[in-house]
Amino acid sequence: MFSKYSETGNTGLQIETLPLVMKKYSLSFLLFLSCLALYAQEGTIQGKIINPINNDPIPFANIVVQGLEIGAVSDLDGNYIITGLEPGLYNLKASFVGFKPKTVFEVQVTKASAVQLDFELEEDASNLQEVVVDATFSRTEETPVSARQLNANEIERYPGGNRDISRVIQSLPGVASSASFRNDIIIRGGAPNENKFFIDEIEVPVINHFATQGSSGGPVGILNVNLIKNVEVLSGGFPANRMNALSSFFEFQLKDGRRDKMLTQVTLGASEITLSNEGPVGEKTTYIFSARRSYLQALFRLIGLPFLPTFNDFTFKTKTRINDKTELTVLGVGAIDQFALNFDVPDDEPEEEREDRLYLLDNLPISTQWNYATGVKLKRFRDNGFWTFILSRNMLNNRSYKYAGNDESNEDNLQYNYLSQESENKFRAENSIFSDGFTLQYGVNYEFSRYLIENYDTQFTEDDGLPRDVSSISLFHSYGGFVMGNKKYFDDRLVVNMGLRMDGSGFGKTAKNPLNQLSPRFSTSYQLKDNLFWNTNAGIYYQKPPYTVMGFQNNEGVYVNQENDVKFMRSTHYITGFEWQFPAKNRKISAEVFYKNYANYPSSIRNGIALANLGADFGVIGNEPVSSDAKGRAYGLELLAQQRLFNGFYGIAALTLVRSEFTNPSTGYLPSSWDNRFIVSLTAGKRFKKDWEVGARWRFLGGTPYTPYDIESSALRQNWDVFNRGRLDYTRINGERLKSFHQLDLRVDKKYYYNKWNLNWYFDIQNAYNFQAEQQANLIPQRNDQGGLLVDPEDPSRYLIREVANPAGTVLPTIGVIVEF
Repeated sequence: MFSKYSETGNTGLQIETLPLVMKKYSLSFLLFLSCLALYAQEGTIQGKIINPINNDPIPFANIVVQGLEIGAVSDLDGNYIITGLEPGLYNLKASFVGFKPKTVFEVQVTKASAVQLDFELEEDASNLQEVVVDATFSRTEETPVSARQLNANEIERYPGGNRDISRVIQSLPGVASSASFRNDIIIRGGAPNENKFFIDEIEVPVINHFATQGSSGGPVGILNVNLIKNVEVLSGGFPANRMNALSSFFEFQLKDGRRDKMLTQVTLGASEITLSNEGPVGEKTTYIFSARRSYLQALFRLIGLPFLPTFNDFTFKTKTRINDKTELTVLGVGAIDQFALNFDVPDDEPEEEREDRLYLLDNLPISTQWNYATGVKLKRFRDNGFWTFILSRNMLNNRSYKYAGNDESNEDNLQYNYLSQESENKFRAENSIFSDGFTLQYGVNYEFSRYLIENYDTQFTEDDGLPRDVSSISLFHSYGGFVMGNKKYFDDRLVVNMGLRMDGSGFGKTAKNPLNQLSPRFSTSYQLKDNLFWNTNAGIYYQKPPYTVMGFQNNEGVYVNQENDVKFMRSTHYITGFEWQFPAKNRKISAEVFYKNYANYPSSIRNGIALANLGADFGVIGNEPVSSDAKGRAYGLELLAQQRLFNGFYGIAALTLVRSEFTNPSTGYLPSSWDNRFIVSLTAGKRFKKDWEVGARWRFLGGTPYTPYDIESSALRQNWDVFNRGRLDYTRINGERLKSFHQLDLRVDKKYYYNKWNLNWYFDIQNAYNFQAEQQANLIPQRNDQGGLLVDPEDPSRYLIREVANPAGTVLPTIGVIVEF
């Protein structure tokens, strides 16, 4: 089924040409029937065009393959089909009079199965007046600023990403990362725990394996990119229906399962094997499922590393179209992580490697962690909008224990042994109403959460910050509501969005009253001329402290931080910038300046340090007495140039200049642990003939501050025997700074297309030129031949200790194979 269309002007069909359209539709239907037998020999794209406001199909919409004069017209039920395509990547554009055109980039076409590609076209009265804004890049009236989007193919082929979404988003402006193996997401100078993650509008608190409790980082992502349709990152200008985050919201959209047949994909990587499957269940329900199992433990044991991690994860989604106006989505995401220590000593181990191994064995706990999030979303459409109801539950279980010297034969050596759990039950109801040039949304939310900590015969000192011999359960009720609306002016060139939300929770006296957490938000977008926009935003945002803060108890069982009236953390954002779009070449350039002002940030009463200045550790963050008296600020400039696939080339260039500073009760503003100063990310790729593709990414980050060791205190035997690591000198908070970090990642892909199955192999190299990134040195004790610690002969109360360089970085090649059938 073929049609030809002009790419100039409005490609939507004019109303007066309807009789001609009916003739084309009839002819297209006959051609469709004649092409059914050709599916095994040619690539096919098929799907449905709908109106997301009322879920009605859009008949007679144009669907055009960019760069080819090939397309289709949707039928009376909104369905379309395009056949006769060679395997490869294509950009598709859908349009119709009265609706905003929409382009979907990099649609992968194969011979094995037809591509299922649905379009949601938003109503746009300006199209009727011939004032056309061809928004090639994603823009919404609720989030006109600081919104970036990546599609499935961009995620999957990202150099150095190793199919991990947490690494892929590091190519976007304002996003920093650590030089180590962790996936800490640092956005515009904010801490990793200031980010929130939603999958199909259902909140998923944990997206990384081996997550740090009280933070969001971890070494490996949970989500399987095979299931992701696209991801949108909001680093500012949050709409009023989003809450409990200060730095960003991640909106993941999973693919819907195939409606026509079952499809299976198997991926074999360097460290794990993944199985994905999707298809129909009856006429109304589709499903998509993924399971992954790592074999890192066997690999790490083989090469003699002292730690042996294993991870497993799963994701599933079902979508049921109960009727034309009602949809039910069920989602589940979960992970099981196990961490063991390797005490096997390699033969002929060099002295330096021996010291590193013993240091890690002295400090790393034995941990088991599992988490899950599951939810149900019911969407009920009507002519002018829809209701959305979401019920979800998530839970994190974190078990960890540690013996001094890892000697479990003596119970007196037990340093800690605890179990910690966080569980949340959430409900949201939102109503969206659409009218000519005006949108109104309002809703409410409620959350019941439980925080449990169990200590098992744990021995602690007074100043280590962990609860001592306390087992407790904390229950919290949280609640909130919002209203927001947007209106268009001046022939729809000006869009104004205003919103107000308020939130309350039972973890503190001030927090209980939602009027103390009023959150007004305002944003505008003005079209200065064709495809040139000026955007601006101002808003106040609140976030609850970590559960480790809210549920902390002392030996007497008193909720210390609740007694201290710990408050919601607050951040006020101011953002403005320009955006230029060049739809003819799939190109965009943007520039934004931002300022974030923090208040009510928790700081440690024990050492007087703001939690933002403590960094992200591998233990429990914030499990100590705190007060909400720290302040902070982060400000900077972001520049972005993005080239979506055009003539086989794609690329992203991002530059961020940022300062992040926080106060402590006894100091003025000091650089925070997230103060990178400048971030550069350059990503580019090229598709060649015979389905070869080459990509590269180079990133450059300024060094972050750190607090040096207190050598005198660390060397004391009474301290080292308890902590097995150096004590920090908090009189010099973040007084030192690491050197800058840079890294080059490369990737090569080759695809093969067969009539009933597809094969893709890739070769990925992280840190291609083996840059050794500086990290804070390790403070290591000197040992005798038997591994015992050496006592200072001049001061028997101290051990002999020394600083040892701790660089991060190695060439990491990965070969992966993906089979789809």
